[in-house]
Amino acid sequence: MTNGPGPRLTDLAASLPDTVPFVGPETQERTRGAPFIARLGANESLFGPSPKALAAMQRASRDIWKYGDPETYDLRHALAAHYGIGADHIVIGEGIDGLLGYLVRLLVAPGDAVVTSDGAYPTFNYHVAGFGGTLHKVPYAGDHEDPEALVSKAKEVDAKLIYLANPDNPMGSWHAAAALEKMIEDLPDGCLLALDEAYVELAPRKTAPDIAPDNPRVIRLRTFSKAYGMAGARVGYAMGATPLIRAFDKVRNHFGVNRIAQAGALAALEDQSHLRWVIGQVETSRKALNRIADANGLTALPSATNFVTMDCGLDGTFARAVLAELTKSGIFARMPFVAPQDRAIRISCGPGDAMRAFDNALPAALAKAREVL
Repeated sequence: MTNGPGPRLTDLAASLPDTVPFVGPETQERTRGAPFIARLGANESLFGPSPKALAAMQRASRDIWKYGDPETYDLRHALAAHYGIGADHIVIGEGIDGLLGYLVRLLVAPGDAVVTSDGAYPTFNYHVAGFGGTLHKVPYAGDHEDPEALVSKAKEVDAKLIYLANPDNPMGSWHAAAALEKMIEDLPDGCLLALDEAYVELAPRKTAPDIAPDNPRVIRLRTFSKAYGMAGARVGYAMGATPLIRAFDKVRNHFGVNRIAQAGALAALEDQSHLRWVIGQVETSRKALNRIADANGLTALPSATNFVTMDCGLDGTFARAVLAELTKSGIFARMPFVAPQDRAIRISCGPGDAMRAFDNALPAALAKAREVL
């Protein structure tokens, strides 16, 4: 008996590289044959979710035999009340990653132009490639995404979609609200800004722009993965003009957000006191990471997120060597992928024990990396 032909992939799928945006820490732990001492590479909240959210999820687990509400009615209306907008301006999805996939599917046909920053969040690029869009990239301006360059490129290539994160991953930098408001005003006709605000709860005041919920030029994406500490639950939401939000119903997985996740997100949203506590803990941890960087001759970049990006002072080769040595010592961390930002490593905020583990491992990692070079 002979093997039959392989799967009959579409030409587009067959042309895609065999790759994924991230290699998870679990994969790395299996490779190294040991767990990490400190998990500081995925921008998760080591401070955890609200105890009220945990209790709500435990209660909801008794009904896990039921599908989750496909309209996510309670969570959508709670978010609407929280922001003072109509529930018809909100869609819930499987984290920002899932919502980005739906957004690209709605807007981007094969060959359509899409603009992003070279080195920005790679999962967006992954979705654009998966639906056959043509990516056009502009460089960062220093360690910030460049709104003016993004808009200029969008006009040049007649882009249907622009991606920008504010605050930014992987650099932790941010733009004031006024800069984003101007960017939205300057968008060419027919171009939508996908504004990723995954870290906005952790940012300084006046970072989030004032955007009317019915503005058709922008969709803003937020999540319960970061400040709310529920990355594993996969709950994100998008806010935008009603016609665009309704269009998600054409393509989304209506049962994609399970009932346990919905219950947890609703309880987390209601516990704003825990959110304020987490924000305070992140601020304390950022200061600790700044001190660690300074003590080791590195430069901690200003951060409006739950991580600190540290300039290692040389190039990407050196930073990758530092990262490899940290991994050997049991510290899971990551780094920007694209030069010149790849001169840095990126460390998640966390409680004292995690910070001490990183502090203890960093000097030896730097010394060994210098020996290699």
